[in-house]
Amino acid sequence: MAALQYRIWPKDPGAHLYEVSLTITAPDAAGQVISMPAWIPGSYMIRDYARHVVSVRAESDGLAVGLRKLDKSRWQAEPAERELTVVAEIYAHDPSVRGAHLDTTHAYFNGPCVFFAVEGQQDTPCELEIVAPDEPLGKDWRVATSMRRKDAEHYGFGVYEADDYAELIDHPVEIGQLTIGEFEVNGIPHAIAIRGRTRVDIARVCHDLQRVCAQHMELLGVPEGLDRYLFLLDAPGAGYGGLEHRWSSSLVCARDHLPLRRDEEVSDEYRTFLGLASHEYFHLWNVKRLKPEVFTPYDLSQETHTGLLWVFEGITSYYDDLALVRCGLISTESYLELVGQTITRVLRGPGRHKQSVEESSFDAWTKFYKQDANASNAIVSYYAKGSLVALALDLKIRSESKNGAFSLDDVMRECWRRWGESGEGMPEGGLEAVCSEVTGLDLRDFFDASVRGTGELPLRKLLTRFGVNYYLRRASNRKDKGGKPAKKEPGPWLGATLVEQAGRSVFKVVANGGPAERAGIAPGDVAVALDGLALTAANCDRRLRTYRDKDRLELVVFRGDELLTMKIRLEDAPDNTCYLQLDEDADATVLGMQAAWLQAG
Repeated sequence: MAALQYRIWPKDPGAHLYEVSLTITAPDAAGQVISMPAWIPGSYMIRDYARHVVSVRAESDGLAVGLRKLDKSRWQAEPAERELTVVAEIYAHDPSVRGAHLDTTHAYFNGPCVFFAVEGQQDTPCELEIVAPDEPLGKDWRVATSMRRKDAEHYGFGVYEADDYAELIDHPVEIGQLTIGEFEVNGIPHAIAIRGRTRVDIARVCHDLQRVCAQHMELLGVPEGLDRYLFLLDAPGAGYGGLEHRWSSSLVCARDHLPLRRDEEVSDEYRTFLGLASHEYFHLWNVKRLKPEVFTPYDLSQETHTGLLWVFEGITSYYDDLALVRCGLISTESYLELVGQTITRVLRGPGRHKQSVEESSFDAWTKFYKQDANASNAIVSYYAKGSLVALALDLKIRSESKNGAFSLDDVMRECWRRWGESGEGMPEGGLEAVCSEVTGLDLRDFFDASVRGTGELPLRKLLTRFGVNYYLRRASNRKDKGGKPAKKEPGPWLGATLVEQAGRSVFKVVANGGPAERAGIAPGDVAVALDGLALTAANCDRRLRTYRDKDRLELVVFRGDELLTMKIRLEDAPDNTCYLQLDEDADATVLGMQAAWLQAG
């Protein structure tokens, strides 16, 4: 069967409109059905990409063919005896890594946002012609994508190809003025293409990414057929995010977080970028090839539930920062700071007592990706707590297997061999079974408590075995992320988060059982005054330091257009801010275990 022929053209960048055409050589004689995906792999939320279709028409042999809409994302053409061409205008003004964006500065798209699927021909090879915008716009634009070139210059407009529709939509495309760096990992070409006005030290970024990628390959090996990899990086003034693909990843990182040529140290911000890139690269194995059984194949028309997202995002979140210390880009102290910050994020969410990471995984579609003002009180992140479960599991295996013979590294290698290389997909109880098989340990109680339960993880006990001391303290201010000892003594606690919104200070999160909730404060209330003086997000910490635990004050807010006065009793903040420090008195045996953990490959 002839390839499906797609064509995308930035038709009107000022209006954010792509023109996308699809030519089907052998359409269904009964009337071809086409559809748009409802979601994109890696982001578990129904997005209904068909809603961005502004107009759509069909033709055959130059004559119009009727199109009937079947539901929110499917159309059926009238029967056509010869090839059928569908032409659509698609609105693209979503700058996230999950969407499509077009303006006079660049073009970016993910396949699910712009390409119709041809029902009954999902396995048919695809060709994509990427057409340059009309001049003078785009005269110096280049094309960055991991899709195979068929008739196009390197980083140029032209024709690309994919084995099937699933592959077609798994290659995001960035078009614009790009800063490009190239490097190799185990002989495999890698590249990073950066969009945005930045004076980045591209040579250093490539050098550091090479070390991170090599570390992950050392752990899990080279996936069969991997012959290229591309990091697409959008570097605006502010932003953060990423999305994984089989041959590439899309990243967003603020331009000022990237290193300049005069920078020598790894700043906290650059460390965050390296962790993001490390995370998405680890997905090359963990979720893009080794994936839940229910994702083989993906059904992009509806929600697909699994209790394993903590495995694929949580374990990935564990290895993303661990790789940075293992490959020598950050120190052990820097790594422990990151772990302390993650512990802090989890401890500050009362929802960890109400939802397990398994439940969080299953409910990602309706809870994690649709968070409301009560989210921190009701849910737990399968990313953050999932990474801590992975840490605890790794340390437990290392400390309880004979002579530290096994680790989570061994478990992941076996999972990769069993379900990643085969492409079969991990069953719901797969990781737990492999853990026991590989290590010989009975881990049922651990999984019951840590994965299916809502109790506290045994991290203090486990970290102590590896020469790491675990401390808890009160938050010193609203910007305190943990990971370090306190620099100043904190004031009392409101039990709520104040943020700036449109020039007003608004209560965003109200903690269950805290002073604000008991006083009657609701999310969305606008702060006016505390104890007769103006209360804002900017002055809140400073104001609170003038009071003590158990002080009773008058708090004034606007709720809608009503002015409300409430009585609030302040109290000390809970000890939910964590920092970790190396035990200077650890003996040689403990230090050996620590080195095996943090330097393993």
